Amino acid sequence: MNTWLNPERPLSIAHRGASAYAAPNSLQAFEFAAALGADMIEVDLHLTRDGHVVVTHDAILSGGEAIADLTLVELHNRVSPRDVPTLASVLDLAQVHDLGIYADIKAANAANPTCELLQQYGVQRAILGAFDPAIISVLEQANPGYPRAQLVPMGVDPFEIAATAEIIHLCWEAMEDPVAPLNDAFFARCQREGKQVVLWHEEDKERMARLRVLPVLGICSDMPELVNPFEPPSDWPVQIVCHRGANSVAPENTLAAARACYAAGFSHVEIDVHATSDGELVVLHDPTLERTTDGVGRVNDAALADLRALSAGAWFSDHHAAEKVPTLDDVLALAKLWHGKLYVELKTAPAAQVWERVCAFGLQEVCFFWSFDHSLLEDMRGVSDKAHLMMRRQDFASLEETLGSLDPSLVEFTTQDDLSGVAHLKGSGVCSMIAYNGNNPEVFRQIAQLRPDLVNLHQPFEFVRVIQAGDSVNGA
Repeated sequence: MNTWLNPERPLSIAHRGASAYAAPNSLQAFEFAAALGADMIEVDLHLTRDGHVVVTHDAILSGGEAIADLTLVELHNRVSPRDVPTLASVLDLAQVHDLGIYADIKAANAANPTCELLQQYGVQRAILGAFDPAIISVLEQANPGYPRAQLVPMGVDPFEIAATAEIIHLCWEAMEDPVAPLNDAFFARCQREGKQVVLWHEEDKERMARLRVLPVLGICSDMPELVNPFEPPSDWPVQIVCHRGANSVAPENTLAAARACYAAGFSHVEIDVHATSDGELVVLHDPTLERTTDGVGRVNDAALADLRALSAGAWFSDHHAAEKVPTLDDVLALAKLWHGKLYVELKTAPAAQVWERVCAFGLQEVCFFWSFDHSLLEDMRGVSDKAHLMMRRQDFASLEETLGSLDPSLVEFTTQDDLSGVAHLKGSGVCSMIAYNGNNPEVFRQIAQLRPDLVNLHQPFEFVRVIQAGDSVNGA
């Protein structure tokens, strides 16, 4: 029995992989989908002239050649195997990461070879879909044991076109309000006719919030983390801080990395703030430009206009080449849009100027501040007695001394510190945070046992997988 077809919450189906963060249908997009917690990956399938099923959306290459007219070797002489992989290589990846396969079969001659490959690999969780009803008929005759999904464009009766398919896949993302037709009457008819529903690729956070509570089998998204964002355990309302954003799938300290963090349901983005030569505030970690941009020199010596001309993402991947160095205002606006919080590290940014911008966005209560330069924290406290400051336990001889410095709202511990202080702070009005930049599952479990108020992580997605998979949160 296919119990996976009756999920407690919608399946997260990564549309052409996590295509918000990598080239669609590329192996990197599928790897990122796994990292972001997708349940299935949607793959677009064509057949080469010599009978290989390949994963790409369009039938024609950018140079005008048809995939159906090329052998696999000829195809991969023109495009990288990572950008147009074989279905077999994607299935290898899916087995490693326990991903289901949503096969969007674009060419009729790819239908039977796709079924054969899925069966050869022993794939249990797969859906076979197509826009063309004739392909659905081919799949029905092949009877591979996987449910069939009829992709339904706008303006077509979904029940009529999907008469022989088990799943109605609504491709209504361009509709002004595609949620409105998904009413009780629609789902009642689905139940009567034995149909399940998969929804279009959705990236709007407000619309996704309306979709994820519907009785649907799955939701596609370029941002698979958005489908089922993290919710803290009911008995441990932990807040997760993403170190420089979700830096495993997007370049650190960019809007893309911050957006991925908030989309995944994490509470805070940690950012680093510098001042430019013309007195603007920008978000970048290093004092120099070389590591994370295509510029050279010191951040403080560059004007904002010069920094805006740089790429802050090309070093990470071609997909992110258009990412710019964000201003502090850019990040504050994004945090406000997503109802997110910020950990602001002052690198060379004047405290008074940073506080003024935070206040301008009304985010004083959801930001906390820290700096290696203690004088900047003293400046911040001088600017406002309401600013939330963090102190690191490692910088003081005792917890009492830590708490006595500038009236902190938060104390950060590392895994090398005396962690008995975490329990000591409970109920004190001062929050505890454990910072850990590694990805050791045992350390994650130890952190969960301590139940700090916040965790500051370089690998937040791995942390969530560990605490959700085990009993560590429950103290077992």
